[in-house]
Amino acid sequence: MAGTSLLMLLDDIAAVLDDVSVMTKVAAKKTAGVLGDDLALNAEQTSGVRAERELPVVWAVAKGSMRNKFILVPSALLISAF
Repeated sequence: MAGTSLLMLLDDIAAVLDDVSVMTKVAAKKTAGVLGDDLALNAEQTSGVRAERELPVVWAVAKGSMRNKFILVPSALLISAF
């Protein structure tokens, strides 16, 4: 009897882990667009910028990207939860 209960418990744990993996896959698909590579700067965006200003421009883009991710990713997860 105890052996059967242990096997049922392990089966329940496996089912929960399977559900979590499926939900994680769905959430990753939904947030893939938000997490795109928006840090990549192309040559057109940095043309005409003096050499001493290149790093500050890249840093400003990186800060804006991080701020957007800190806002959009939790929002997407909350919307997905409901």
